[in-house]
Amino acid sequence: MKQPEKIAIIGLGYVGLPLALLAAEKGYEVIGVDREKTKVELINKGVSPIKDEHLDEAFSRNSIHASTNPGEINDCDVVLVCVPTPVKNGIEPDLSPLLGAVEEVAAHMKKDALLIIESTINPGVCDELIIPKLSGLGLEAEKDYHIAHCPERINPGDLKWSVRNINRVVGSNSNEGLSRAVSFYKNILEAEIKPMANIKEAEAVKVVENSFRDVNIAFVNELAMSFQRMDINIENVIDGAATKPFAFMPHRPGVGVGGHCIPVDPYYLIEYARSYGFEHDFLRLARRINSGMPEYTVERLQAGLNQAELPVKGTKIALLGLSYKANVDDDRESPSYEVQELLHKLGANVVTYDPYILHNSSSSSLNEALDGAQAVILATAHDEFISIPPKKLSKNGVKVFIDGRNSVRDLKEDMRSANIVYSGIGIN
Repeated sequence: MKQPEKIAIIGLGYVGLPLALLAAEKGYEVIGVDREKTKVELINKGVSPIKDEHLDEAFSRNSIHASTNPGEINDCDVVLVCVPTPVKNGIEPDLSPLLGAVEEVAAHMKKDALLIIESTINPGVCDELIIPKLSGLGLEAEKDYHIAHCPERINPGDLKWSVRNINRVVGSNSNEGLSRAVSFYKNILEAEIKPMANIKEAEAVKVVENSFRDVNIAFVNELAMSFQRMDINIENVIDGAATKPFAFMPHRPGVGVGGHCIPVDPYYLIEYARSYGFEHDFLRLARRINSGMPEYTVERLQAGLNQAELPVKGTKIALLGLSYKANVDDDRESPSYEVQELLHKLGANVVTYDPYILHNSSSSSLNEALDGAQAVILATAHDEFISIPPKKLSKNGVKVFIDGRNSVRDLKEDMRSANIVYSGIGIN
């Protein structure tokens, strides 16, 4: 089979950009399309618009051509759609960015091209929405184009697992579409590629992966709230359970679940199953528990302030971390913003600082955020935060420290020696 020579990637975010650079490294001519003009200009200068060590290294070795004009894909053999699929009204999948991208692709995609959807979608989207939409635009699947789905897998900030070496699954409704998609990914990835029986199965894989994580995080979050009352250290218990070499996978409690996938994907399955008359009670319960963790974190702060004989109202509280995970500049669905809103409603004087999200931070430095703060909520375990000496906190007047990620739990006694009230999530 003749290998494709030129590919297009629609959407140059956390998924599309690493994929584009990897494909370029493997010898493909790559055109990346994105609506953000500033992002496109940076990419064409060889500068990553995303803070990531993998991407910085990739840009030092490879280059791609980026454009805001979808018309430039007209001679591409493979077109990959990597646009976001958020939720609206809190729980409903918003497929408008995806369908809009597909419509733009349809106007310029050459005949017999392979269209691969990498965007996260619920089962049935390709068969029930994308293929019919393309049909309405005059394009017939397996005649004018071939379609496959390979759900994205990426873990921003992870120095071990990247788009290069994470195993993938691919689904298509035709043998040719499946064969071409599997061949393409085998050419660019250093990982296993598992063919699925059809597109719908591939769509289901992604929502199952992230629903699994959401359920297990909800389980340990509930345990943390329970064990806090029993004065049992949840982290020590998890570490103990993790010594079992089978049938247990450690998950960690925290201030909340963020990112594009885990707090979003379960709703895709919940809503789709509902259209078939089935209610996912278990998934809805997990979402309710995890969505309630910002409020629980604020309750821990209130308890700590009471112990220090301080009010919430008027007290300066430093909220450290706005991104949803450590050492990345991604704040999508970050629980920090809900914590901030809850504190504002209680009348607290909230200052925020995140070295990766400075544009949304009210403080320009850690020192500025800590200056005069009587309480701290560590919401994101950035390296800069977990290395703060307790004496520095005490010197700035900090009386209460809420470890929302249990990331400095080993300093608990040092903080108490410095007369700081310490509380983690499931750690007294």
